[in-house]
Parts: sequence; C-alpha cells; structure tokens
Amino acid sequence: MTRPEPADQSDAEDVRLMSLAGAGDMAAFEKLAEKHQALVAGTVGRMLGSNAEVEDVAQQVFVRVWKSAKRYQPRAKFTTWLLKITRNLVFNELRRRKRHATMPLQIEGEAEEIQVKDEHGQTPASSLLESELQDAIDSAIAALPETQRMAVILRRYEELSYEQIAEVLEQSVPAVKSLLFRARTELRQRLRAYLTS
Repeated sequence: MTRPEPADQSDAEDVRLMSLAGAGDMAAFEKLAEKHQALVAGTVGRMLGSNAEVEDVAQQVFVRVWKSAKRYQPRAKFTTWLLKITRNLVFNELRRRKRHATMPLQIEGEAEEIQVKDEHGQTPASSLLESELQDAIDSAIAALPETQRMAVILRRYEELSYEQIAEVLEQSVPAVKSLLFRARTELRQRLRAYLTS
C-alpha cells in the first residue's frame, strides 16, 4: 500500500508557489512566506534568543527567498533550502554579535510586570520550578557552539530527520549524529543539577 506522503505534497506545493513567485507572482510568494513563517521565526528565535534582531533576520530570510525565486531549482526539499538560507543569516548575525559585543542596558524602574493566567492549574512552586528548568535548558542550548545549537534546534524543535539536518548544515549524516552526541553530552553536563534531583 503506497500512499503519497503529505510532506511530498507539501513540498510539491512549495515548488509550485516558488515557480509562480519566480514569475513575479507576489500573492504566491506571500502564501509561501505565511506557510513557513513559524519555521523560520522559531529557528531564528531559538538561535538568537528573544530580541529585536529575530524579526529582522526572519524578514531577511524571506527577502532572500524573493530575490532568489527566479533562480530557484528544486534540488532538495524547499524547507531544506529555506533552512540553509536561515542558517547562513543566523550564523552571520552571531558573528556580527561577537564582533560588536555590548552589555545590555536596563533602566531602573522600567521593567514591566506581566500577569499570566495559569492555564495548567499548577501550583506556584511547580510552575516556578518548570519555568526555572526551561530557562536552564534554554541557557544551556544557547551556550552550545553555533553548529551544535542549530543541529539541536532542528532536531528537537523542528523535528527534522538526521538526513534533513545534514543537508541544512551541509555535513554528512555521521557528522550530524556526532554533533548531536557532543551537544547532548554538553547539555547533560550543564543540566546535571536538574537531572539528579
């Protein structure tokens, strides 16, 4: 029993929309951008953290897609090609940050207090512990070298296969598995206090 995979149908639709965008169809491009906005913004946000550059970099990705639409050749899945563009722009931004490292400026009294409704019915203590653990995980991932971080984000959050990650990172599957092994070892080390309690 062979049924076409929904991902294949989705990729065929992406290729069709890119073809239309390459011919100047702005509506097709907008549909494509809307379809993949969460993937790009999520990946950029997890790589760069939450700050003003996330939206700018995500927009730059789609500007590159639009500019490349006429030359686009579907040699790999569209999302793989899209994530390669995302990877390049994120790595450029990370290098720019290293060159222009600055200290964040916080003005006293300007911190805004946000009240969030508890949807899960957790006690304040368990909610605080969960929040603390998530912050620790986010910090540990952010401390990884950029290629390891990208591999972890693509695997954990975007649920890409090893083969897809290898294409995005332009590495072999064994190299990706090695990257992820080293990243997981480093994460276990950094989160040791949470794993033993």
